[in-house]
This record gives sequence, C-alpha cells and structure tokens, in this order.
Amino acid sequence: MAGRSPARFLAPLALVVFALALYIVVNKTTNDDGGGGSQQTNQPAGATPTPKAGKQGTGKKKKAPKTYTVKAGDTPSGIAEKVGVPLDEILKLNPDLDPQALVPGTELKLR
Repeated sequence: MAGRSPARFLAPLALVVFALALYIVVNKTTNDDGGGGSQQTNQPAGATPTPKAGKQGTGKKKKAPKTYTVKAGDTPSGIAEKVGVPLDEILKLNPDLDPQALVPGTELKLR
C-alpha cells in the first residue's frame, strides 16, 4: 500500500460529491416555480395560501373594472376569467345577454 497514489482514494470520493451536488441542483430546479409548472405546497386541502415574503401588497386592493367591451372570439367564461368576476354574476348583471351570440363591441356590466 506504500506505492498507491492518493488520487486513487480521492477519485471515488470526488465522484460521490459530484453526484450529490448534481442531485441537489436538479432537485432544486424541479421544485422551483419557474412560472410554467404547478407549485407544490404542504398545506392541507382547502387552506388559503399564505403570501410569500416580498410579495405582500401595498394595502391597495386592485378593483375590477365596471364594464367590459366584448371582443371578437370572447366567450362568457373567458371574459369572467380575464376580469376576475364570477360568470354567474356577469350573467345576473346582464340579463339580456345571449351567451351563444356575443357581439363584438357590446358593453357588459361587471359590478
């Protein structure tokens, strides 16, 4: 054992360290929310998510617009999703609205 090089013992150790570092990087990358994937949380079902640090509001709540002008290709459910108003509320506020025949340029009440 007197003629063995220290590199003979360090090479397997370096390989293990490299594999561990690679695992940590890949695991962190797949768990980060890059804006395209779903975000996993450890909260029970139905729990309200808590705001992340640095993303707290300034105290001003953004108000939904009062009206929406229908554009070509809009659907009632698509409009509800865009403006953040429930579909049943839009339909209640616009009783004469025919969801099957939306005409571009029509003004819809949202609140």
